Amino acid sequence: MNASIIINELKFKAIRSSGAGGQHVNKVSSKIELSFDVMASEGLTDEEKLRLSQKLSSRLTKTGILLMQCGDSRSQHRNKEFVIKRFLDVIKANLHVPKKRKATKPSKAAIKKRLESKQKQAIKKVNRRKPPL
Repeated sequence: MNASIIINELKFKAIRSSGAGGQHVNKVSSKIELSFDVMASEGLTDEEKLRLSQKLSSRLTKTGILLMQCGDSRSQHRNKEFVIKRFLDVIKANLHVPKKRKATKPSKAAIKKRLESKQKQAIKKVNRRKPPL
């Protein structure tokens, strides 16, 4: 993944935001909408494109475009920074390939220790019983 190429491929659109701002909110477009075409990206390899399209299938449009919005701040520039940061976090998180788990067996010492503690517990319980008459 080449972040600088991907950031250059992003498309931004300013739209009217809801929320705090009073009369100001009705005349300023401070909310930012980011769009990113996953399959047309040159900053991703083919495997990365395939992985992202599978992992982000619920967030992609039918044409394969990822849309994200940010209207947290009253500032358009700050919203743009926030949405870029969120976008990069989403991309990195979904490109992460978890390590394969190796099946392991407990060591002989661990098995022996477990059995000894079970035996010790069993003897303790037997000694608590009432003696037969």
